[in-house]
Amino acid sequence: MSDRIEFCNDLFNRERFETREVKIGITAIGGKNPIRIQSMTTTDTMDTEGSVEQSIRMIDAGCELVRLTAPSKKEAVNLSIIKKELIKRGYNTPLVADIHFTPNAAEIAAKLIEKVRVNPGNYADKKKFEEIDYTEESYQAELKRIEEKFTPLVLLCKEHGTAMRIGTNHGSLSDRILSRYGDTPEGMVQSAMEFIHICRKNDYHDLIISMKASNTLVMVQAYRLLVKIMKEQGMNYPLHLGVTEAGDGEDGRIKSAVGIGALLEDGLGDTIRVSLTEDPEFEIPVAQKLLQKFEKKQGYKLNFSSKIKLDYFHYNKRSTKKLLNIGGSNHSIVFSDLSKKENIVSTNFFGFGYSYSEQLDKWNIFDQAADYVYLGNQSIDFEVPGTLRLVQDYSTWKSHGRIDTYPLCTLQEYQEYKPSGIVFLLINLDEQVIVSELPTAEIIYVIQTEKRQKTQLIRKFQYELAELNNINPVILKLNYELKELEMLQLYASSDAGIHFIDGFADGLWITAPQSLVDLNSLSFGILQATRTRISKTEYISCPSCGRTLFDLQETTAKIRERTSHLKGIKIGIMGCIVNGPGEMADADYGYVGTGPGKITLYKEKTVVKKNVSEKEAVDALIELIRENGDWIEPNN
Repeated sequence: MSDRIEFCNDLFNRERFETREVKIGITAIGGKNPIRIQSMTTTDTMDTEGSVEQSIRMIDAGCELVRLTAPSKKEAVNLSIIKKELIKRGYNTPLVADIHFTPNAAEIAAKLIEKVRVNPGNYADKKKFEEIDYTEESYQAELKRIEEKFTPLVLLCKEHGTAMRIGTNHGSLSDRILSRYGDTPEGMVQSAMEFIHICRKNDYHDLIISMKASNTLVMVQAYRLLVKIMKEQGMNYPLHLGVTEAGDGEDGRIKSAVGIGALLEDGLGDTIRVSLTEDPEFEIPVAQKLLQKFEKKQGYKLNFSSKIKLDYFHYNKRSTKKLLNIGGSNHSIVFSDLSKKENIVSTNFFGFGYSYSEQLDKWNIFDQAADYVYLGNQSIDFEVPGTLRLVQDYSTWKSHGRIDTYPLCTLQEYQEYKPSGIVFLLINLDEQVIVSELPTAEIIYVIQTEKRQKTQLIRKFQYELAELNNINPVILKLNYELKELEMLQLYASSDAGIHFIDGFADGLWITAPQSLVDLNSLSFGILQATRTRISKTEYISCPSCGRTLFDLQETTAKIRERTSHLKGIKIGIMGCIVNGPGEMADADYGYVGTGPGKITLYKEKTVVKKNVSEKEAVDALIELIRENGDWIEPNN
């Protein structure tokens, strides 16, 4: 099916998309080089000593490219002083100038350091959230204006051997792009292609391209579409991967691994950044752990092709029949696993979102409450909440099954006993499975594989179901022996995220040595990161840089403390005005630094309050949420 593969070499066997090699100082990106890790300083670039010290901490942690902001000419000039000081201390890691609204700063930096990053959305355009009705003639005139403004930088980079990243950001698409293409992956790709074509016109090819977004679906779809179009036009520029404004803690790690991992699973990506609202040196180990997952080759070869053509550039949920609360129009469900617990009691249920009050004789159900609990070969003798269903091994269920309990059968058990009613059918994809012979009555497929690389086996099963028009629901069961929680978060998010982004699975069941609380939080976190099921407040929080006007980590923690109970609300917390308003187009409320000690509050894209004192801004944000009817009092 190679004639129809549009964004990766092989949907069923992971192969790296080989890009052209680009030299950035002593570091080569793309080609057969390893995937590189980079990050960005949070210091003021005019603070030479602070920038040098932080850069050294990043490099010592494993950072292979260090990016610094250059919002004006003076910062661009100071990059050379930082560079000289780093070399003096024995560090020759390439530096990257981060440019947004100031072409003259980019032109200075291009003569001084190894790479510049430009954002097409605001390098030559201004963003006012205006919808403009362009004629073809007026649109072409705008492209000519952009070419005139951008070409001097291209020629300077070509002359000085300076590399360039054309870094499209979902949050800062120009009004011109938004007016013609909308807030879409297509608009992101078109924004980059306009700048790429100017580079190619001048025979300049030392380019790296990125398509960053805080929405993992938009991010993944944009990169896929970019590769498709590059292939069609004979291009193979290296790709820098990242989920922007991913946040901090568990959420930031899950969201980054979902987006970056989905692309690495298909062999896309030459350099990555895990953007966390934490000190930049702490991003590096997380990125290293994620890349460990992809160091080994697939380990098996699938000889499979299909006439089915799925759309990988837009979200399309697989159509399935509804069984219980699984499939159909239901949101994805979460399994918890008590099969290894002895003497199961009601207090065990607290680990996955339930607590029982003996005094009131009632269950309390939390927002992140699992939908199913697997008991294995055990039984329980107490009543469970009406929202929770139990699953047992078939042999136990046959003898001790309750009305609220369903059997989990192997394929052999089902064929031998043919139980009636709804059945969870455990399918091991590592074995020879003849999908056309699978039962389809009231069957929910629970699929698992012990292979390290799971994506292609799961995708093959997806295609086999599609060829047969089989619409039975599917639960992903992912089993791990990873003992470190962070490693589990990264691996599981990568393994599961791609399939939820592609609309395939109807539920998630993760087993690992970690606690029920951690596994439950991870499962709901993956579903939240893929926009499959919203169960908590979402924070779109930037990772901080030299433009940041307040302490992002401290402020994010304050806002989270006050608002974490607002299920389904999205809050953008942005350190500066560069990407803030645009990135928050996907948020319900925004908190943006607009001057020293000054905050501007947004309701979606609209400015509501300007120049609020930082001391009063969190209270003002709460009041704004209250005024718009989205506030509920927390249950203390």
